[in-house]
Amino acid sequence: MSHFNFENMLSEATRLDAPLQHGPKSRYERKAIESLLRGQKGSDSSTGLSPRPKSSENSGKAGKTLSVSKTPGKYEKISKQKGKTPSKTPNKQSGPDRFIPSRSSQDIDLSHFAIMKEKGENEENDPDWSPSKAPYQTQLNDVLNKGENPQDTKILALHNKCPAATGHNNRMKVLYSCHKTTAPKSTSRNIPQQPDRILDAPELLDDYYLNLLDWSTSNILAVALGTSIYLWNATTCTISQLLNMQSENDYITGLSWTPEGGILAVGTNSGAVQLWDTEAEKLLRQMTGHAARVGSLSWNSHIVSSGSRSGAIHHHDVRVPEHHVGSLIEHTQEICGLTWSPDGRHLASGGNDNVVNVWDTTLALEGVVPLQTFTHHLAAVKALAWCPWNPVLLASGGGTADRHIRLWNISNGACVNAIDTNSQVCSILWSSEYKEMISGHGYSQNQLTIWKYPQMNRIAELTGHEARVLSLTMSPCGSTVASAAADETIRLWKCFVKDKEKVKKTAQTKSVKETFSLPSSIR
Repeated sequence: MSHFNFENMLSEATRLDAPLQHGPKSRYERKAIESLLRGQKGSDSSTGLSPRPKSSENSGKAGKTLSVSKTPGKYEKISKQKGKTPSKTPNKQSGPDRFIPSRSSQDIDLSHFAIMKEKGENEENDPDWSPSKAPYQTQLNDVLNKGENPQDTKILALHNKCPAATGHNNRMKVLYSCHKTTAPKSTSRNIPQQPDRILDAPELLDDYYLNLLDWSTSNILAVALGTSIYLWNATTCTISQLLNMQSENDYITGLSWTPEGGILAVGTNSGAVQLWDTEAEKLLRQMTGHAARVGSLSWNSHIVSSGSRSGAIHHHDVRVPEHHVGSLIEHTQEICGLTWSPDGRHLASGGNDNVVNVWDTTLALEGVVPLQTFTHHLAAVKALAWCPWNPVLLASGGGTADRHIRLWNISNGACVNAIDTNSQVCSILWSSEYKEMISGHGYSQNQLTIWKYPQMNRIAELTGHEARVLSLTMSPCGSTVASAAADETIRLWKCFVKDKEKVKKTAQTKSVKETFSLPSSIR
């Protein structure tokens, strides 16, 4: 019999779905009992606390009392401090519950501002305020807020714009800008956006420091392709090869025609300057003296000046056997830009040392210091061009880290204008017909830009090259510009074609002047 009782007890103890017999009561049961006791003894309790178990003395007299074991919660703690039990419904006997606002829903800053403003208006009622502080507060308000209402001003305010940083003070180097340039302004004349002719130029060296293209006054375009020089006759559209270097290690680095045409000066990688008769296709003379390659050449009557990678500039008089008549040692790096002014009075040189030097004719042959030195550019200066109608105006363009075109007045050394082109400047030319300038650029659009002088507004951009424009040269008539680029093409742009009506009026005016001048010339 005891065996069966043990099995029943074990089975009852291991049942999981049966209610607990001796465990603590559930929360809802405890709250129901608590509410029942609060309703029965609420009128007799003066403090409103939860019922507590009777002491051992009272337990014998009053009988058995229910004991509730409960840990005080959030609301019970508040009720113990304030003397009442919180409830959503107010208890009329114990008084309404106190409302506790939610501080997170209030604008503390706005309340603080209102309190401080009210305090400021009633300063005399403030116990910390004294008449001796009034002058100090007034003076502080004048200094910080300049006498204005402090509520309408800021203590730290920038009233004036920051001064713009000048280009020559900024030493940060930017490779190139990929942003699009500003849209060119409309112009009344028609500028073709496509080249008139495209010439193939294989093996054209992609070297920023070389000058491999030049157009003669006899309308012959010379271009250096590797170790050879080719001549393209723009009148007959025929091509001929002038020379081919004997050594594979020697190549052409510079070209320059004489002002009269027919004679071509050639700079080589070995440091020699050669003179070629293009009609007879014959080498006339070879002049040595440079220690490195000759990348820049420029003529002034019978004097040809050559710039070398060593930074030296030599003057050669082609009429005498002793050709070397002077040297200019001022640049510290390679000469990549060299040009004489149209009147033959000044020589401008640009180098990889970011410096532009201007030399006087009489002093240049004596090797003295330059007349002007400009150090505003932040990159190599290859693009140099003298203004045809203003002999004291010089234009210079900087490389990739500079990207600026600057106009200089060499008489006083002032920078007349500076334009950020947002790309590498490789070459500059002037147009006397329209008083305009054209520049060839590198990264990132490889375009030709036409500028209106003196405002220097963009009036056209000629695109088509797939690589940077290395050199620019102009036809003898001034109507066509040839551009040689690293994509091994030469493109001819008719961007300065003369107006027929303007040419007709000029011819009529010239004939009238000649008619009136005839009687005075006959005696």
